Amino acid sequence: MDTLTPRGRAARLAVTALGLALLLAGSAWGTDDHFPFGPFRMYSTSNPPDSPAPDTRVEGVDTTGAVVDLGEQATGVRRAEIEGQQDRYAADPSLLAAVADAYAERHAGAADLVEVRIVIRWHGIHGGRPTGRWTDETVVAWRVPR
Repeated sequence: MDTLTPRGRAARLAVTALGLALLLAGSAWGTDDHFPFGPFRMYSTSNPPDSPAPDTRVEGVDTTGAVVDLGEQATGVRRAEIEGQQDRYAADPSLLAAVADAYAERHAGAADLVEVRIVIRWHGIHGGRPTGRWTDETVVAWRVPR
């Protein structure tokens, strides 16, 4: 086994020190967008035990009036991508056109979509346990231009 030269050891120590400094700075001042050097806030927080739990989904309405699930199987767009950019969709609902286009590509014979929306189902929680009750909230809706 070869041993490291003093120069190689110094280079490895410098890279290690830089990585640790980035992790420390990201944890202190970073945001989730600074991954992998940002704080892992998603793992360090939780909702209060009686707070409703959100379940986000994307759905569409076709020309027949049927509600269509626009999840990953139907569009190829992961739910995490939608949730991570929900503020962008709220600011510009026309961005949901990409979801409608992805659905149309995968389902050429299906009825056309007339609306795409992001819906949050708020599941009731009491004492840290599900109540079985829920409410739906449409947070973004985009109608297909005609």
